Amino acid sequence: MPACGPRSVLFDVITIFPEFFTSILEHGVLKRGRAGEQIEIRIHDLREATDDRHHTVDDRPFGGGPGMVFKPEPVFRAVERLKEAAPNEPCRVVLLTPQGRLLTQAVAEELSREKRLVLICGRYEGVDERVAEHLATDEISIGDYVLAGGELGAAVLMETVTRLIPGVLGNDSSAGQDSFAAFDNLGASETQGILDCPHYTRPADLRGWKVPEVLLSGNHEEIRRWRRRQALEKTWRKRPDLLECASLSEEDREMLEEIRHAAPEPQL
Repeated sequence: MPACGPRSVLFDVITIFPEFFTSILEHGVLKRGRAGEQIEIRIHDLREATDDRHHTVDDRPFGGGPGMVFKPEPVFRAVERLKEAAPNEPCRVVLLTPQGRLLTQAVAEELSREKRLVLICGRYEGVDERVAEHLATDEISIGDYVLAGGELGAAVLMETVTRLIPGVLGNDSSAGQDSFAAFDNLGASETQGILDCPHYTRPADLRGWKVPEVLLSGNHEEIRRWRRRQALEKTWRKRPDLLECASLSEEDREMLEEIRHAAPEPQL
């Protein structure tokens, strides 16, 4: 396990393409998390858990049909070997699959509190259903679409989780300002699930497109209100479904009422 602080995560990634992760681990958030020992990532080749000379990981599906399916034995063997190496260390076994629950910010926050996550990257037509039924503790999808395999999903999950671990970003308040995260700095400590407000930097005037005057005013209360209103308006226009489950303050509701009266209904 990582020799790091009070909150850390070990990712064990099971894949038939271990080289896929070579570049990903050397950049950005994952590199920082590894360097700071907030995370450890171990990549395991599923073919090493096979027992035939051809290292076969797939077979044709019973009942016919196109494509190949991951055989269950190598997957079970790979995960069980990892568990046997640390029998007293609890872990969650995550199967990356289009049938899984959607990876949201709330799910990422939930997973960031785990000590160990085993990620199974499927391929081909899918994975033998017995893996989902009897081995995986979680099935997670990164979106309502189909990829060729779970490697991209595993990378997305690891980065999403890693950036929530204290110390990885350097400024821990940064993750709290993201879309779908709490807006503590905007004065709505219990509000989640709202898109982020617009951000601007220098120059203040680019080809005639100017930064909103309020951001240059130095009036922190006006800036806070402007950002909050912009975040609410952007959510109302682009993802109004998020507002149905968001915890909104009285000020938020007043702003939304003004927004609704000032513009036509958003197009879904």
